[in-house]
Amino acid sequence: MLALTDEQAAAIRAHGEADYPYECCGLLLGVFEDDGRKTTREVFPISNAREESAKRNRFLITPSELMRGERYARSKGLDVIGFYHSHPDHPAVPSSYDLEHALPVYSYIIVSVIQGRAGELLAWEMEADRSRFNPELLVKGEENACR
Repeated sequence: MLALTDEQAAAIRAHGEADYPYECCGLLLGVFEDDGRKTTREVFPISNAREESAKRNRFLITPSELMRGERYARSKGLDVIGFYHSHPDHPAVPSSYDLEHALPVYSYIIVSVIQGRAGELLAWEMEADRSRFNPELLVKGEENACR
């Protein structure tokens, strides 16, 4: 279960629209709760570092950008609890490429951006054996701030 505020969801959608027709990407910063729920406190946009010819259907977060996000999270007492990216002109469903490059435990939000307008936003969580993604329940968070 992933908690996300309306403002955080709006920020992810706006990032997807701004980067269209390319994929956008970013980090979900928050806390892993004792009951297994993840609570998002901030979204942390990152520039897609993929080469121009591949940005339409792939994203890349460089190690230095990931480290920058992790340091920022640590300075706020937060963890990286997941990632988000957009699927330009495709459904908000993980691709086989997404499956190959994801890790269990984290949440993965995908927002569909059709003709430049953000639509469906879904959360996914990978099986522990990395065999597939399962839909993750997305609940409305409280008191969270967005960058």
